[in-house]
Amino acid sequence: MRGWTTRDIPDLRGRRAIVTGANSGLGYHTALQLARRGAAVVLACRSAERGRTALDRIRTAAPGADVELGSLDLADLASVRAFAARYGEEPLDLLVNNAGVMAIPHRTTADGFEMQFGTNHLGHFALTGLLLPALRSAPSPRVVTLTSAFAWSGRIDFDDLQSERRYRKWAAYAQSKLANLVFAKELDRRIAEVTSVAAHPGYAATNLQQTGPRMQGSRLLEKIVGIGNAVVAQSAAAGALPSLYAATAPDVHGGACYGPRLLQYRGAPTEVVTPPQANRAGQAERLWDVSETLTGVAYAAAAS
Repeated sequence: MRGWTTRDIPDLRGRRAIVTGANSGLGYHTALQLARRGAAVVLACRSAERGRTALDRIRTAAPGADVELGSLDLADLASVRAFAARYGEEPLDLLVNNAGVMAIPHRTTADGFEMQFGTNHLGHFALTGLLLPALRSAPSPRVVTLTSAFAWSGRIDFDDLQSERRYRKWAAYAQSKLANLVFAKELDRRIAEVTSVAAHPGYAATNLQQTGPRMQGSRLLEKIVGIGNAVVAQSAAAGALPSLYAATAPDVHGGACYGPRLLQYRGAPTEVVTPPQANRAGQAERLWDVSETLTGVAYAAAAS
């Protein structure tokens, strides 16, 4: 049986989408395919230079595509608010919370949060909440939040969410990706008008894996990771398929997670099993309350 591919994406003309981190990797390929099928796509990027390059590439690959570049730094809540004010006035059919950082040396966001938790989870939590009125005004809105297989090893440490006592880069990354998954499920439970799902790419070759070693100044580790990407990983285009499936397939249902078919590692997208800690009693409610407090974005207020 043929697996799901970009050929199965339905006609998206008349639909409006925002993809965070669309300048490269999974985000770029997600935005490209949405634009090819007729969606009006906003590339939400931190780097204006890389964003313009991606914009030009999409316009070349998909002549006539309705794409524009928006400035968004998820590690700065002022930037998140400015972006939402700029792009939240019209109905929004699709939000793909794709951008992220992985296993980087200890850094903090503009608001003082640990960078991985602050960018991967809190930035997207705030963005989604601020765009909630735009989503609710669309006929069948969908939010796709990117998680990772690392969520299986994740634990949300409410006593040290910002890794102030001890910072371990991979543990912090796993926590942020588990938080993404918990958020996607809880958003679907709380906001009936919005279909919220999670997706993950398996092992896909993007620049995400090499950023951490590069920031550490480890050329050897950067080279090793690059070899692994070239030899073992599937392409970024293939890794974007679960996101695209979650964003466009008609049989997608809220609260689910979509990833590669083969051991959640590679292959055609399908619904996948999620780690048991993603459904821990009371965890989603606690994470939601903490996230509203830290970001200052209250979903009840945003919805009104």
